[in-house]
Amino acid sequence: MGFLRNPDLVGSIIPSSRFLERRLIEVADLQHARLVVELGPGTGGTTRAILAAMSENANLIALEINEEFVALLRAEADPRLIVHHGSAEHLPQILRHYTSRQPDVVISGIPFSTMPHNLGTRIIQAVWASLAPGGRFIAYQFRDQVAMLGRQLLGKPEIEVELLNIPPVRIFHWRKPLLR
Repeated sequence: MGFLRNPDLVGSIIPSSRFLERRLIEVADLQHARLVVELGPGTGGTTRAILAAMSENANLIALEINEEFVALLRAEADPRLIVHHGSAEHLPQILRHYTSRQPDVVISGIPFSTMPHNLGTRIIQAVWASLAPGGRFIAYQFRDQVAMLGRQLLGKPEIEVELLNIPPVRIFHWRKPLLR
């Protein structure tokens, strides 16, 4: 229903498949993460998969712009989950509000292909500035807009495809270099 009311803000009319969720968990290497950020968690299917894969000491900050989805997410009973109603372009400020740590992983389902180019660029810059050294930025998308924006700022992504999702989806991911 959120997609029909706000197609520019909601990535898909159909929730992510369990196959996509499994692939995201594999790519993200969540068992070693202490802080994970999810951008655009929607109704929470991927959020629950992330929580199931995380260690008991880790935290997940979920940023959602849709108020109805925020209410659904806040009903989750996992104490490791922090739900924030706001835009991903403000990620550094949001993180400072909740923690002094940098995220090890940022997983994004937000639809870069439907947002203004400069907003997408600001979000990617915010993610990259916030990530811990060695951290991973993962975006699952139907189109390649995030890869085009990311290439300019982060370099060429690694790309995987999950065919067992309706529609099939690409997973773009980058790793932030370690400090020397």
